[in-house]
Amino acid sequence: MQFFDSLFNYINDLTWGWALVPFLVVLGVFFTIASGFVQFRFFKRMFGVLWGDEDGDPSKISAREALFVSVGGRVGGGNIAGVAVAITAGGPGAVFWMWAIALVGMCSGLIEATLAQAFKRTTAEGDYRGGPARAIIHGLGENYRWLAVIYAVCLIASFAIGFNAFQGNTVAGAAADSLGVPRYATGILLAAATGFIVYGGIHRIAKASDVIVPIMAFGYIAMAVVIILMNITALPAVIWDIVANALGFREAVAGGVGAAVANGLRRGLFSNEAGLGSAPNVAATAYVRHPVSQGITQSFSVFIDTMIICSCTAFVILLGDVYQPGQADVDGVILTQQSMVDHVGSWAQYYLTAAIFLFSFSSIIYNYYLGENALAFMTEKPSALHILRIAIIAIVFVGAVAPGATAVFNFSDPMMGILAVVNLLAMMMLFPIALRLINDFRSQLSAGIKRPIFDPKKFPDLDTDETAWPDAK
Repeated sequence: MQFFDSLFNYINDLTWGWALVPFLVVLGVFFTIASGFVQFRFFKRMFGVLWGDEDGDPSKISAREALFVSVGGRVGGGNIAGVAVAITAGGPGAVFWMWAIALVGMCSGLIEATLAQAFKRTTAEGDYRGGPARAIIHGLGENYRWLAVIYAVCLIASFAIGFNAFQGNTVAGAAADSLGVPRYATGILLAAATGFIVYGGIHRIAKASDVIVPIMAFGYIAMAVVIILMNITALPAVIWDIVANALGFREAVAGGVGAAVANGLRRGLFSNEAGLGSAPNVAATAYVRHPVSQGITQSFSVFIDTMIICSCTAFVILLGDVYQPGQADVDGVILTQQSMVDHVGSWAQYYLTAAIFLFSFSSIIYNYYLGENALAFMTEKPSALHILRIAIIAIVFVGAVAPGATAVFNFSDPMMGILAVVNLLAMMMLFPIALRLINDFRSQLSAGIKRPIFDPKKFPDLDTDETAWPDAK
């Protein structure tokens, strides 16, 4: 165990320690410039998915359902505890850099989702499967299968196994601390709910997320808006404090601008997952008329996660009196919880516990689907899928009831680091294809076509599945 612990720490240092965050930032900036700031050009179009602009075949996963599944996965502990950690370690300026990386990450999210859609495949059941592993195989060729296998293994290890244990632990800890509910009771409830959802497949996951995510997102946003309105006169000063600390006009914590940049970028990337290669697996399940349409939708998912929900947490903390710059003994979910209680009273801790439960549960079912999709890439055997489902249910329960047991899942971060490196390498090599698809989408809009359609016959050099694009007929 000591050997593996040292190995995973080394991998973590090699990826997240110094290389991966700058790589994600630089590549995101490159994609933004090379694509002509596509995330801003299509910003108004993002909102159309909410009222069904991309709806079509009712038997398929809709663009909106895929959006809510990915938002449910992106929005989690990082939006509540992660923002608090960023502010504690990097000062208010960290929030500014979270915003900055989100605006850049919106483009990375658009590119990876577009590629996932372009190379998706129709399953025997008539659904769609895709993601970076299939994009590597069908976009780069069989010679890169080894790269796709590394990606798939890391996806299962990090998200389906490791992060689901942590989600179970987070929910059980919050329920025990605020409500006095025994960990085993929370574990049984979570395991039963998880089993019911995952055995229904992607359609039940999508339907569940279509209900859970709007409730949790709008509920949390509503609470934050109430708190902001209660302190509206202090809001301009808080915004100025965020900008001043971010640009070095004022130092709130040791490390100054450097601490703000490092913590803001890292926590922002961890929260919105743009460029990490996870969300494209869900993006590929959607029925859309053009790959770029779902790319735009997934770009919107990054915006919701960081620009809206993370900002809500930041303003709740910075508008209160609990947070004191340089104070390190109160951070994470405790800081967010105490800040809410400071604003609206002790009942807020129960409200936050309910929010954490919904956030974490939506992440659990999202993480499970990532594992299912990765497994389906390696084997289609029903027995393998059954084993994965049983394992996920057990992992959620174990993570909830055994506080110390989650230490065994510390390989999650380094595995996600390798996952991100593989995804970014693939995105770099496939970016010319993504650019062609974006230009095709733009040219149709310029020709007056309000809902562009992807025709695989216009791209004969690409290994696409024509059955996945019925509108081309």
